[in-house]
Amino acid sequence: MHRPQALLVMRPDTFRIQFGTEQLRRLRSLADLGEPMWSADLDAPRTRARLAEAEVLLTSWGCPALTPERLDAAPKLRAVLHCAGSVRGLVSEEIWRRGILVTSGAEANATPVAEYTLAAIIFAGKKAHLLAAEARANRADWHSVAGREDLSNYGRTIGIVGFSRIGRRVVERLQALETGAVLVTDPYADPATVAAAGGRLVDLDELLTASEILSLHLPGIPETRHTIGARELALLPDGATVINTARGGVIDTAALEQECVTGRLNAILDVTEPEPLPEDSLLYQLPNVMVTPHIAGSLGSETRRMSTQALDELERFVRGEPPIDPITSEAMAVSA
Repeated sequence: MHRPQALLVMRPDTFRIQFGTEQLRRLRSLADLGEPMWSADLDAPRTRARLAEAEVLLTSWGCPALTPERLDAAPKLRAVLHCAGSVRGLVSEEIWRRGILVTSGAEANATPVAEYTLAAIIFAGKKAHLLAAEARANRADWHSVAGREDLSNYGRTIGIVGFSRIGRRVVERLQALETGAVLVTDPYADPATVAAAGGRLVDLDELLTASEILSLHLPGIPETRHTIGARELALLPDGATVINTARGGVIDTAALEQECVTGRLNAILDVTEPEPLPEDSLLYQLPNVMVTPHIAGSLGSETRRMSTQALDELERFVRGEPPIDPITSEAMAVSA
């Protein structure tokens, strides 16, 4: 079994969180690590010396773009194993032209995003974020929930836009609830696969017209920009909640703000455009909108799922086995 020369490239705080004692022990069992073992600067002289020998890069947040000039400095490089989600901005067509394997931790990162989304859907059904604001304003009067039929997830129609790694997991997790129909729209999805997960594939307008809770799982690419604009938001029923854990640009922020200002729609937003929103954005102030600071994806110890996935890929690489989750040029065109 060949032990490749490996170099970790990421921010110091990322390295500290993602590679604890157990991860480093496993890494050392699979690869040879020189000095420096990790770096955030691929252009520093000491790093360049290591880069010249590296066969594998384990990358994560803070890794600079692998430009042709940096790839020229890594003539032995055979694999880039990304310990985070998207590799957009890290790699380009040049890396595939050179025959370098690329993998990512997107599969592992999908788990906490799906968990967050399920929690957001449950909160949306109960109008929890709206009622929390009311409770702060009316501390002595909690009778506003009496007699209301809209505070429920039972039988509620859920719309999932994007049957991605995350969208599929959300559909599967929704089976733990007794919701109504789970509608899915995705031009690349197979109806039988969606049905097996517990959803029903429909077109976007049908989904929007019926969805009491809308959850977005689209990649942030030019083709998906403002997929949900003023026309689409107008199709949603009164009182519907829009949940976005994908990319801020898939929604027209101004159009969403207008709908939420009137109180017709509610929103739970973990991503926004721009990100963060301007300090004076009305979305921060509205009681029917909850904005969280991009926390749905892997944070803290959750990031070690992605390190583990990268180490699994490294083990397969050194054994000469095919990767579990390779990233291809074609996949990059339709992924985040």
